[in-house]
Amino acid sequence: MVTVVDTKPRHPEKAHRPDNELLRKPDWIRVKAPGSAGYSETREIVRAHGLHTVCEEAGCPNIGECWQKKHATMMVMGDTCTRACAFCNVATGLPKPLDPGEPNSVGAAVAKLGLEHVVITSVDRDDLADGGAAHFAAVVRSIRAQCPRTTIEILTPDFLRKEGALEVVVASRPDVFNHNLETVPGLYLRIRPGARYFHSLRLLQRVKELDRQMFTKSGIMVGLGEERDEVLQVMDDLRSADVDFLTIGQYLQPTRKHAPVKSFVTPDEFKAYERIALAKGFLMVASSPLTRSSYHAGDDFARMRAARASRGA
Repeated sequence: MVTVVDTKPRHPEKAHRPDNELLRKPDWIRVKAPGSAGYSETREIVRAHGLHTVCEEAGCPNIGECWQKKHATMMVMGDTCTRACAFCNVATGLPKPLDPGEPNSVGAAVAKLGLEHVVITSVDRDDLADGGAAHFAAVVRSIRAQCPRTTIEILTPDFLRKEGALEVVVASRPDVFNHNLETVPGLYLRIRPGARYFHSLRLLQRVKELDRQMFTKSGIMVGLGEERDEVLQVMDDLRSADVDFLTIGQYLQPTRKHAPVKSFVTPDEFKAYERIALAKGFLMVASSPLTRSSYHAGDDFARMRAARASRGA
């Protein structure tokens, strides 16, 4: 069960803890600082191709482990987002025009890294007529052309009010279409004010209507003040939308200006969520304190594909 921080703390000296005070991280959330040879080589390749990664921009705690294996998650369409979600550390403002050479650069970087599976994400681009859908599709096609054996996972914005955008992206035929719900619907106004829960849910459902064979994926963060029953309801909503893969990870507050951590969910609680989600019918579930959308994505994709084959779907 998710434990929400009590309004009457056990320790009197913490009774007036300011909302912007960072909670002390438990031992299970700590990671080693990056610094391996593989990490340095990955960083050099990313820099050489002028690319951005969500690993750096969002301050992912797993960057040392992933980059050691050359598993970098490319973030296309710039490093500035048009939205200001309360959990996200990506810069907000007016983005620069799209770089028409970026799709080719991403494909070249994927080839240089020798990736068997790549995750491509982006900032929100509400300033663009199609939300950046055509650019996303161009990136997928470029990777296909330069790395035909690489499987491709995309993590997209919601393309809110951009008619036809989703269809353009799905037509580029990525192997996995990921769009994160991020949190439970009751917290959207505070945590994800620019988005709409049921629009995101419908987007995932629409992917399956367009291409039954495409794997779909979504994720949420816990520790933001949600209740256990709300998390279980999100699972049911995602299964109603025929989503294949669910990720659940601990929210970590990037800076004092972001939404505070309300609780640190224990590893045992994450395991319980995993068991419940699998029982509800997901092909694949990744649930742990350090789980992120692209963490171990290649290995998880292989397991998800095997799970579908075993079910004869």
